[in-house]
Amino acid sequence: MSDGSGSITLVLGGVRSGKSRFAQDLVAAVGGEQVTFVATAHAGDQEMSDRIEHHQQSRPASWTTIESPLNVGRRLAAVEQLSPVVLLDCLTLLVSNVLCQPDCPEDQELCQQQVLDEVNALIQVAQQRSLHLVIVSGEVGSGIVPEHRLGRLFRDLLGFANQHLAAVSDRVYLLVAGQAIDVKQIGVSVEDAARQVAPLKVQS
Repeated sequence: MSDGSGSITLVLGGVRSGKSRFAQDLVAAVGGEQVTFVATAHAGDQEMSDRIEHHQQSRPASWTTIESPLNVGRRLAAVEQLSPVVLLDCLTLLVSNVLCQPDCPEDQELCQQQVLDEVNALIQVAQQRSLHLVIVSGEVGSGIVPEHRLGRLFRDLLGFANQHLAAVSDRVYLLVAGQAIDVKQIGVSVEDAARQVAPLKVQS
């Protein structure tokens, strides 16, 4: 973030890539026991209930947990005594929860705006409260094209949300087989890429 009073870190990865473990270890190293964990999952079936329980057991008991499937930024803004370090796990389910709203699947523009509102609210509360906000999200764009329209819409919305958030994040880590890659450190801008390619341009 530009004001320097807080920070946003985006942790990306595929399924079982180690992204949640990395994010938990990161906030534990930064915040110790003063961490607020924001869970966006809700137990829709037994498998999800088991996954939620597993994640709960992996977190320190001293951490404050907030369950918020939607309107996460507003929920955080309403908390008076908020830890300076906040971990949101995960943006993937937050986007899925938006997609499950009654009018959303039939109106892609509405879905995208609702996702954008959620992400912008997170950015705003991090700035206003000077938070060190760590957000976990799935990287789902590297697989096959989903067979069904809803799956394709979810993929597109999550990719949109990840790009929007990464653009304003101070750090972006990509987890591959449990190993973290600092994306912003090795990334290049379009301008830098153009300068590298320029000598290869064919002269007319």
